[in-house]
Amino acid sequence: MPTEEEALFSAVDALLEQVSQDPLPPPAERKRLREAAGLGQAQIAKALDARRETVAGWESGKTEPRPPKRAAYARLLEGLAARFPAPATHSDGSFVPPPIPTFEEHLEMEARRKADPSPFVPPSLPPIPPPLDDAPAVAKPPQRPASDTRPSASSRRPAAKKAAKKPAAPAAAADLRFQNGPLAVVDVDDDGQVLAYCVGGLVLDVPAKSLSALVDWTLTEARLGQARLHRHGRDADPILVLTSAALERYGLPAALSEEERRAGRLSAGHKVVKQIQRAGLQLTQRGLGPWARVFREPEGSKRRCVQLCILSWNALDAREWDRKDNPVLPTMHPADLARYLGSYAERVMTPRGTTATTGLELMTALRPPTRAEKDEATGAFKPAFNDDALTQLYPVVDCEVPDEHPVLKGKFARHHLRTAAEMLMEEPYDWCRPLTDAECMNQYLVAIDINMSFAAAANGLTVGLNGPTHLTGNPTFNPALPGSWLVDLSHVDLSRVTINGRTVDGDRLPSPFTPKGDRPTGPAWYATPTLAYAQELGFDVAPIEAHVRTHTGRYLDPWYKRLRDAYIATMSDLGVTTDMDSQEFLDAMARSKSVDPTMALLATAIKSTAKGGIGKLRQRSRGQVPYYEPYPALKRETWRPDIRAAVLANQRIGIHRKLMKMAAAADLYPVAIGTDAIIYPSPGPSPLDVLPLTPEGKPVPGTFQLGISPGKVKHQGTQTVLWAEAQFEEHGGVFNVSNLIKNDPTAGEGE
Repeated sequence: MPTEEEALFSAVDALLEQVSQDPLPPPAERKRLREAAGLGQAQIAKALDARRETVAGWESGKTEPRPPKRAAYARLLEGLAARFPAPATHSDGSFVPPPIPTFEEHLEMEARRKADPSPFVPPSLPPIPPPLDDAPAVAKPPQRPASDTRPSASSRRPAAKKAAKKPAAPAAAADLRFQNGPLAVVDVDDDGQVLAYCVGGLVLDVPAKSLSALVDWTLTEARLGQARLHRHGRDADPILVLTSAALERYGLPAALSEEERRAGRLSAGHKVVKQIQRAGLQLTQRGLGPWARVFREPEGSKRRCVQLCILSWNALDAREWDRKDNPVLPTMHPADLARYLGSYAERVMTPRGTTATTGLELMTALRPPTRAEKDEATGAFKPAFNDDALTQLYPVVDCEVPDEHPVLKGKFARHHLRTAAEMLMEEPYDWCRPLTDAECMNQYLVAIDINMSFAAAANGLTVGLNGPTHLTGNPTFNPALPGSWLVDLSHVDLSRVTINGRTVDGDRLPSPFTPKGDRPTGPAWYATPTLAYAQELGFDVAPIEAHVRTHTGRYLDPWYKRLRDAYIATMSDLGVTTDMDSQEFLDAMARSKSVDPTMALLATAIKSTAKGGIGKLRQRSRGQVPYYEPYPALKRETWRPDIRAAVLANQRIGIHRKLMKMAAAADLYPVAIGTDAIIYPSPGPSPLDVLPLTPEGKPVPGTFQLGISPGKVKHQGTQTVLWAEAQFEEHGGVFNVSNLIKNDPTAGEGE
């Protein structure tokens, strides 16, 4: 018989079990509480004597804990909720970010910190886990930079006050794990204190005395990173941008030696590389280079990786990230640099190297190749492919690959130039013609430039997602099948074509079927959009053979939308909006470069990301390996030259379609085209003197229209007809002057 005490204990245990059946926090809140405490699922599973997969099921809502583990789990969640309360939210449920301390509050905090050596966290900042060392990681007012080329502290005070009115982190950083933004610029002030400049004007003290300690501080305390862009993707690793002063503090050279520069990394015997290894950290195969990844082994499914961006090692190439003729990044203040790269991360994604590399990574981030799928038989999760993504390597097609590809080894002589019948030549326009006598009567040549033309050409484009299927025996052309088709279009005569009841002089227009604008002379390989346009013009298309993809999708749509929104938002910051009329737009564009130089750099980087991302789909070896030997890019699922060809074909025929509409509407014909810059003779120096309007004063539908949206045009520049004739004479004949006509030195470079 149980004693009275045992009976009472049993009754209490029964009550506790009843209490444990009360509703637990929602699954999302369970996950938030665990991550806020910095705990892994494996740690909780070990404490509760459960499997990690079981804890994952509780956090996803697929399963619920049962007694007696339910009571213990409820107690854990209750304790975590007391220490890490839920963040404030708006009425619509969106996250309310913590306020940034004002400049005066920064000064007060600094005074209190110096007066009291004990760790101090200001009430205006969210709780931060204890730092690795004794020094607190608290916000600190901007210090006077060491270099005389940087602005003084007094000149930055108004900016600090202005920043205090804005959220501390971008909207994408609503996740408390990344409340300080995606990245930080690490610098050293005049007092020798290492500072981390984050987005929103926040500056953190960095207690780390070595590079390995800096990485650990970033992983455990800095709260840097970016939430995934797709639910099946992964969070972005935090980035630390190291200035020259930070390099010196952490024992790294200000510049790589010639041998190290060629290798792209610091030598393996360098003391900092050995220090990283002794600390139990690892480097990727790239080693410690301009864009280095330093990591610890993952904790369950959680990555523990930090990316370093080393400015003086040319991590941010001036041709993409800066003004190539007048670089400003080497002297930019760390706070401004954090704003620049932080805005890029917020609107595009966390940088991954070059803008081209980031553009390609953005495709994968928005269309992840795999997802977790539950095995109904075992209950375990396993990777599964996503139908709308590029998921694996497929056999390549000879006509689609560049000359150095291994598949071509032994098939052509070493210096053989492949013809259009041997190689898919879908490239942008590079075309020019002599001016007619009537056109020479005009005084000016006006250049218009298409905004983000490659990104616009990717919008709505159906591309192949699987491997090629070879069709032989004169297959029927199907515009719904992306791929490459061998077709003879030499019979197509565009000298006289009727558009909207008007005859167009096709001899004054480039052919839409070749980059040089020449009429085809025999069989050649074409991408599907080119042949679909030939059918649209009313001509027969009779393929000889083809390589097509049967699993299709609009793979690039989310990529285009992300870049479109980023570009329009940035141009809006520069005073250029989508609702302006033509003259307002031209005036705003003329002012835009001087409104905010940092945002002007951002606009250039976004355009470069769009252009470079498409180019990366057919990345060449760049001399990395001998001819016909495999090179690293060929191992990517995103090495898809057929998709690049489809985008470039769509861009070129999109231009030709508008050229035809311009000729039919106003008898206007271009004299040169370079990628996406179109040159028209004009009686006046403005695009308004060229672009046709309806009787109501609206742009003629289907023609080039002024505006900031991708696909619309802006003014690239103006020159005189006499200037063009001098260029022709200097170069001994017709010379493509399209990219020489520009008022803005950064314009006319393909995007």
